[in-house]
Amino acid sequence: MNYKDYYAILGVPKNAVAKDIKSAYRKLARKWHPDANPDNTKAAEEKFKDIQEAYEVLGDTEKRSKYDVLGSDWQRAAQESARQRSAGRPSGYSGAAGPGAGGATFGDGSGFSDFFDMFFQNIGKRPTGGPAPGARTRPQPGEDLETTLDLTLSEAYSGGTKNVALQIEDACPKCGGSGTTNARVCPECGGRGKVLQTKRFDVTIPKGVREGQRIRLTGQGAAGANNGPRGDLYLIAHFPTDQKWERRGDDLYIDLPVSIYDLVLGGDLAVPTMSGEVTMTLPAGTPSNKFMRLSGKGMPKLKSDAHGDEYVRLIGTLPTDLSDKEKKLFRELAALRNGKN
Repeated sequence: MNYKDYYAILGVPKNAVAKDIKSAYRKLARKWHPDANPDNTKAAEEKFKDIQEAYEVLGDTEKRSKYDVLGSDWQRAAQESARQRSAGRPSGYSGAAGPGAGGATFGDGSGFSDFFDMFFQNIGKRPTGGPAPGARTRPQPGEDLETTLDLTLSEAYSGGTKNVALQIEDACPKCGGSGTTNARVCPECGGRGKVLQTKRFDVTIPKGVREGQRIRLTGQGAAGANNGPRGDLYLIAHFPTDQKWERRGDDLYIDLPVSIYDLVLGGDLAVPTMSGEVTMTLPAGTPSNKFMRLSGKGMPKLKSDAHGDEYVRLIGTLPTDLSDKEKKLFRELAALRNGKN
C-alpha cells in the first residue's frame, strides 16, 4: 500500500481553502473525465479515480483533518489498523498520539485505493443503530454552484438572451445521488453521488455587464437531497481579450489608422462604434497618437440609459510604394519646409 498525496493530485497547497480545492477538483474532473478522453480511456479512468478520491478526502473537513494528522506517520498507523482488522477489532486514528479505536470498520470495499479504505472509508458513518431519526427524510437544499461565462463586448453592449452549454455537477443518474448501487459503490460517480453533466441554459445578459459580475440562475444549481430544493447557479462574466476594443469601466478605446494627409489637411473620418460607423471631423494639423472623444459611444451603464464614451487614438500611417512623381513632390515639400525655396 502506497501513501497517496492528495494535495499533489489536485495540484493545491496544503493550506488551500475549501473553495480552491473545489475549483481545482472541478477543473481536473472535466479534463480527465473518461468521456472527454475517448482516445485514452483507461488512463483517464485511473486519473479520474485518483481525482475523485483526493476530493473525497480533502473536500470533507473530518477526512481532511485526519489525513493532515497522519503525515509521515501513515505507515505505522496502517500497520496498527491492519493488526486490529486481523484481530477483528474496529480501527481508527485519533491524532498525534497515535492509532486509536475510532469506531470505524473497514473491509467492505469503497471502490477507492487501499490507502483510502484503510483510513477513511467509514468516516462520517454511524457505527451502530442506523441513521438518526429523520436524517434521511429531512429535505436538504442543494449547493449553489458557480462557473465562468465567456462573453464578447458586443454581447455586453447589446444585452439579451444567450444560449450556453455548461458542465454542471449534478446528481448521478446511475445511483440517483445515493452513491451506491446494489449495496456497492456506484461505478459512475465513485460513491460521491454527483457527476458532471452538460446542460443548456438561456441566459439573460444585462446590458453593460462587467468583468467578474455574477448572473444568477435561480434553481439551476446542485440537486437537493431527499427532495430538497435545488441551489442556484451563478455565472461569472469573463471577457477574453478583444482584438479591436479595450474597455476601461464604461469607456471604450480603439486605435484608428489615419493617413498623414488627413492628419495634415483635416477632413471627415469614418469611425467604428459598437452601434455602427459614425463620421468624425478631424481638424487640420492633428498630431499622430492624439485621442479624440466620441461622447456617449461607450458601453451602456448598468441599470441606466446612459453610456460611457469612446476614445479614438489616431495612428498616423505613412504611404508606401511611392511613384517617382510622389517622391518628387515630397522632396519639394521638404525643401519648402526647410526654407530652401
